[in-house]
Amino acid sequence: MGRMSIDTAELPEPQDPEDRPQFGPDGSGWLSDDELSFVRGRVPLVYVEAVPVRVDGVGRVTEVGLLLRGTADGGMTRALVSGRVRKDEALRDALFRHLENDLGHMAFPLIPAAPVPAQVAEYFPLPGLTPYVDERQHAVSLVYVVPVTGSCTPRQDALEVTWMSPEEALAPETLAELVGGRGRLLRQVLATVGC
Repeated sequence: MGRMSIDTAELPEPQDPEDRPQFGPDGSGWLSDDELSFVRGRVPLVYVEAVPVRVDGVGRVTEVGLLLRGTADGGMTRALVSGRVRKDEALRDALFRHLENDLGHMAFPLIPAAPVPAQVAEYFPLPGLTPYVDERQHAVSLVYVVPVTGSCTPRQDALEVTWMSPEEALAPETLAELVGGRGRLLRQVLATVGC
């Protein structure tokens, strides 16, 4: 099996070497907005999504954490923890990074020794191909249920983390607040843990 290569002749070449993203051993560095737009238009991107939960002593889900975010038009929406996987970043590390970014340093997520996604969601920019829509891109998302034991303080663009019972999280009005098909995704993912 051969190695996959990218034709670098198609990539935009920054004028100044200082403008090039620097990818260090820790996986840091991001594409510029133009480079990200270029890549999004040509290949699917890999994401991780997480449903933070609190569990009782025997592992039953007692609470589900959903993020509350403001939209560009001034509305409110519910969201899952999510984000891109960086080049050379292990899925476990990406999952931990996004949980910490969205829930805070004191969330203490319990990522299993062998993280296996509860669901795989494929997002397309056009509705109708799958139940999941992301108007920016074609993306493949690995979705995990992750127990959280610490206190959560929202960071980044989240306004709050709302903890609710599984019944409240699966109520039609809550599912309707999740955009891009994520209400359906939440229902499917929570079904894998007996909710």
